[in-house]
Amino acid sequence: MKRSDRLVSLTNYFLENPREHTSLPYFSDKYGAAKSSVSEDLDIIDRIMQEEGIGRLQTLPGASGGVSFIPGFSTEKQNKFIDELCTTLQDPSRILPGGYLYMSDILGNPNMVKEIGRILASAFSDLEIDVIMTVATKGIPLAYAAASVLNVPVIIVRRDPRVTEGSSVSINYVSGSSRKIQTMVLPTRSLQDNANVCIIDDFMKAGGTINGMISLLNEFNANVQAIGVLAEADDEEDERVVEDYTSLVKITNVDMKQKTIKVQPGNIAEIS
Repeated sequence: MKRSDRLVSLTNYFLENPREHTSLPYFSDKYGAAKSSVSEDLDIIDRIMQEEGIGRLQTLPGASGGVSFIPGFSTEKQNKFIDELCTTLQDPSRILPGGYLYMSDILGNPNMVKEIGRILASAFSDLEIDVIMTVATKGIPLAYAAASVLNVPVIIVRRDPRVTEGSSVSINYVSGSSRKIQTMVLPTRSLQDNANVCIIDDFMKAGGTINGMISLLNEFNANVQAIGVLAEADDEEDERVVEDYTSLVKITNVDMKQKTIKVQPGNIAEIS
């Protein structure tokens, strides 16, 4: 195989198998090339990936060494996308009762969901994550988008049990915004003990729903490694019950009388 063909094939392999550790002998056998040639190819791919802001190759030396693709998202591209997202969300026609914003069109746009998932996943790419968790229903597209980048499965918390999912664990929690007692359910087969979990959701106001998911994970002896949300509301009336999280945008002011919205970048800008 020509080097140019090998470079394309290798790049496609890494993009299709993010965070998957692969030994150099595997590539040598696959392409019929010397390890030194493969190593040179990997250096080229790593350089281009970093220049394009899509990630990097991580190599491990030694007999058991190899290489894996760590997804990334350049700060420049991230800031540009978030600024455009803020502009889109500041449309007054998006105001809904209760200070919420209409975001279904964004969550239904494959390209936007893909970019949001890449940004959130890139923020957590260096963490040990076994599974992505979200709550039905609007957080599901974002969870799958992030999971595809991190190459991990998705589990979905629901409001009521389903007979097709077998036995389940349920808890009651207090919704941070409505102060109502609600229920969430997760099948017992969803998680193994001591699993490392990343929680993804579309919107967080006081954080009651996410806090409920954290309590549910405690029943499974799971570890919450990260929490990512598309949008958070900066509401002084509701005390935030979740502190350690990453948000793309922050809704700082919704004036229903004046029909104005102020949206600014979330804390991901500070983290990155």
